Amino acid sequence: MSTTSRTRAKTRLSRALGVALTPKAARIMEKRPYAPGQHGRTKRRQDSDYAVRLREKQRLRAQYGIREAQLKIVFAEARKSKGLTGENLVELLEMRLDALVLRAGFARTTAQARQAVVHRHILVDGKLVDRPSFRVKPGQVIHVKERSESMEPFQVAAAGGHAEVLPPVPGYLEVELDKLQARLVRRPKRAEVPVTAEVQLVVEYYAAR
Repeated sequence: MSTTSRTRAKTRLSRALGVALTPKAARIMEKRPYAPGQHGRTKRRQDSDYAVRLREKQRLRAQYGIREAQLKIVFAEARKSKGLTGENLVELLEMRLDALVLRAGFARTTAQARQAVVHRHILVDGKLVDRPSFRVKPGQVIHVKERSESMEPFQVAAAGGHAEVLPPVPGYLEVELDKLQARLVRRPKRAEVPVTAEVQLVVEYYAAR
């Protein structure tokens, strides 16, 4: 799939789910705040409970850019953990390396953050990690590999070039953007995580299956 096709598909998915997955999708949704297709402007018929839960699950999965199998694995872990399953789910997802690379401002989108990890530009505590799903622990330091710092995308990031399209850095991260370095201070709390999803409906979706 070409870059243009991927961008178009991501924008269409954003409009269908009602949540901007990229900065470009956010701009388009300001102009066209309705679902794609010929019936997008018309009032949506009353969805079934299943459809509502499914859409929330899809929204959560799309914002982290993960496969269904990956989400199910994290959900199973969240359900076994102490506390509310839905909140645990988001908190565990937020500790993914690619999610934190994005929150720190080292990338502009989830896809770019994942690419930075996969292409071996990111270190955790000085060790190369090329797995986007890597679970960062509180206290660990994320930073861009020294040999990669001079690359244009990271130079733009270090200068704060993504600030206008990203939410403010959450309290669970300490970021030294000019050094392309960030530390996970503590486990994220659901209320701080800039993700749009009714997590209880996601829990109900999996509970009903």
